Amino acid sequence: MFPVITLTGGPYERGHQYGVAARDRVHRSIAAYERTFRHYADWDWSRSTAEARLFIPAIDDFAPQYLEEMTGLADGAGVTLDDVLAINVRTEVMYSARVRSAVGASAPAECSAFASVAPGRVLAGQNWDWAPFACDTVVVLECVPSDGPAFLTVVEAGLLAKFGVNSEGLAVMTNALACTDDNGEAAVPYHVMLRGLLDCSTTGEALALLEQTTRASSANYLLADSSGAVVDVEAQPGGQSALHRLLRDDSGVLLHTNHFVSPEFDAVDYADLVISSTRTRLDRVSELVESADDVGDLAMFEEALADHASDPDSVCRHPDRSLPPPEQSMTVASVAIDLTERRIRLCEGPPCTSGFEDIDSSWLW
Repeated sequence: MFPVITLTGGPYERGHQYGVAARDRVHRSIAAYERTFRHYADWDWSRSTAEARLFIPAIDDFAPQYLEEMTGLADGAGVTLDDVLAINVRTEVMYSARVRSAVGASAPAECSAFASVAPGRVLAGQNWDWAPFACDTVVVLECVPSDGPAFLTVVEAGLLAKFGVNSEGLAVMTNALACTDDNGEAAVPYHVMLRGLLDCSTTGEALALLEQTTRASSANYLLADSSGAVVDVEAQPGGQSALHRLLRDDSGVLLHTNHFVSPEFDAVDYADLVISSTRTRLDRVSELVESADDVGDLAMFEEALADHASDPDSVCRHPDRSLPPPEQSMTVASVAIDLTERRIRLCEGPPCTSGFEDIDSSWLW
């Protein structure tokens, strides 16, 4: 299983613990993104870190404690704050670069997510599909802050957050999105936004935070809490007017992959500019859910995340070695959470081969 790192205390203290424990993996992340940014944006690391610094004022206005956390992380890992910032704006670099060109390479496909509300049961989870190098950089953070709810998140070393769940019973699942509005303008970065959502107590509080924040990137946020409140939010760059809400269907299920589905979406979807598996994956998970006897069965969703129909465009993904390494995609990690029973199941690598395992969450709840 991925390395598990426990973080406690204030922002700088937590960040420093993180950097010390994940030092080697943080250095691997930097090396991997140096290659990746050159491939997608034709930027060397000096240009990448210079661009990352432009986001400091927005992060500071949003939550200065996150800058403290990143400073501690950098000090603990023996790198610069600029290096850590560059990792945390990797989405803004890669997707805006590809949208600007509108041709050529496609970024690795990311994520098939679900949430389900059935009688006596609230579930959430996802596959996280990304570049194969992430298999050697991922860590699991078990964070017990002195200034907010405890949370678990699965991240590339150096990132503040990715998908996760907190002690208030709020699960945050996510899918990368991009459209022609993604121009890389400095605002709150995607992964910093995810960290902010994990500090919220309820779906309603998380939705309010999204509405109050000017965001740098498109993204999809699938939010569920243990009360049964579930909402999916497709976000274009900008503020409240660029948010589109999707509610669960009559079956109690919400599904999302990597394209906009809201009728209110008014730009050009990145998924329409490149070859993408996103619609195939959404259709397949929808088909599996519609044929299921019980949408409150966590095992059913685990099987859906391991599905190989339409391979290589399947829900469970393996690298296509015909592509350049930065463009290859695989299921790096998967999670399936029962918010009612307070059960977290994690999979390292493609779920068809690795399978899900219960992880200890007694520290969280």
